[in-house]
Amino acid sequence: MECLRWAVSSCPGLRDCCGGGGAAAEGGASSLAQRAAGAEIAESSIDVGGNGQECCKKNAVGGGWASPLEAMRSGTRERLLYIPAILNNGLEGADKPDYLATVDLDPESSTYAQVVHRLCMPEPGDELHHMGWNACSSCHGKKGVSTHNYLVAPGVVSGNIHFIDVKTDPRAPSIFKVIKAEELARKAGVALPHTSHCAPGEIIMSFMGGPREEGFPSSGNGFVSFDPKTLEINGRWERGDKKPSFGYDFWYQPRHNVMVSSEWGEPQCFARGFNPAHVHEGKYGQKLYVWDWAEHRIVQELDCGRGSIPLEVRFLHDPSASEGFTGCALSSEIVRFFKKPDGEWALERVISIPPVPVENWALPEMPALITDFVLSLDDRFLYLACWLHGDVRQYDISDTRNPKLVGQVFIGGSLKRGTAVRRTDGADQPEPLVVKGIEVQGGAQMVQLSLDGKRLFVSTSLFSAWDAQFYPALKEKGAQLLQIDVNTEQGGLFVNPEFIVDFGQEPFGPALCHEMRFAGGDCTSEIWL
Repeated sequence: MECLRWAVSSCPGLRDCCGGGGAAAEGGASSLAQRAAGAEIAESSIDVGGNGQECCKKNAVGGGWASPLEAMRSGTRERLLYIPAILNNGLEGADKPDYLATVDLDPESSTYAQVVHRLCMPEPGDELHHMGWNACSSCHGKKGVSTHNYLVAPGVVSGNIHFIDVKTDPRAPSIFKVIKAEELARKAGVALPHTSHCAPGEIIMSFMGGPREEGFPSSGNGFVSFDPKTLEINGRWERGDKKPSFGYDFWYQPRHNVMVSSEWGEPQCFARGFNPAHVHEGKYGQKLYVWDWAEHRIVQELDCGRGSIPLEVRFLHDPSASEGFTGCALSSEIVRFFKKPDGEWALERVISIPPVPVENWALPEMPALITDFVLSLDDRFLYLACWLHGDVRQYDISDTRNPKLVGQVFIGGSLKRGTAVRRTDGADQPEPLVVKGIEVQGGAQMVQLSLDGKRLFVSTSLFSAWDAQFYPALKEKGAQLLQIDVNTEQGGLFVNPEFIVDFGQEPFGPALCHEMRFAGGDCTSEIWL
């Protein structure tokens, strides 16, 4: 109760939406204020604005697009972008809550490239990270389903799951419902939520450990199913005795009855920063797990190699494709996984970025550290981010076994000139990137691609504990959001000189920023059946 009183009185995101709100924003704040003042609040969840049924109206017909190519050719241009602004400091928490920032992407708007709304979370300590939807293109044309109503925004550290209404007023989202970590611990034995994907008839979310009270044991990792109509917990998704060593990301491909998941590492290790010794001790992941989609059981394990740390997982968008990729962060490789003629799954390394020999850095060699990648909707290009080297790369994957590098641009990074780090191989180091007078902090981290494939958005923060370790200036100067213009004919990447959102100049102090979502869906949220 106390945290709600604090949130309403102290955070403009709940009180008046920082000047960007409207009737819906005011209603959300009023509802929270009334509840904080004495209205009955459920022990484990905060339900703001309704009973959860708006996502499944009787006469609604599922939105999204019928196919990836339809989405790409629809002419739909992104007008709004949602991105978490993080004030949390790892397991230590924070005095102020994280918030969801709404960014105007309309070049014709007077508020272009500005944060037009800030929705604060009800309490501090979340570490907002990745986000999903209540329903996406996997429900296209499905009667009774309204897609892209609610962003599903879990707090990795807090374990709270926020359902955020972006449909009522897309420029001024409001909190619709919160499932508290205590309820998840009690009903499913999980904590540290990460990826959320909408699926036919359910929302599936990955978790990287067990409850906080037990020390976030990695043995508690797994998946939880939520009801998309009521937004309540159904229970654990997975079945059987086999389970992953660690948890992280996943993607499914129903036509091949398969889901593939990845793993980060031991929570008590990654949540406190990176120690190379933990890799050698086996406390970081190296496997992909192949699941029987219908049976919810692991049927195969694919080893990416010791010290690889496979993170993001993406199947090709084509729902009939039986192949995809994972980005191995530490080994700095893109690994292709594919279904063989005998029905078994296998993998092969198709992109490898060598480490750079350096001095005046933590190690004698600096890995690229691939932290994210995205595929164009026609499955022609792959874009990846190297957080430590700082570059974004564009590969032509027309031949998925032999990607070709066709574009590259540096977005900050640890190799830039003006720091103590020096390459010992004599190769050039990039100049610091300055856009509209603002020097970019951190390195290229998360990427999101426009539906037509012509604009790539990049953020520069990874995770608060890792940011503090590798880019200490991020805490005092904040992270940035940038746009890269893409040549979709011959290939090529170019920093847009007119677009930058500087989270170092935010009203609550410098903030970090991470994964991006476009209103209505994007290239990493939509799965087709």
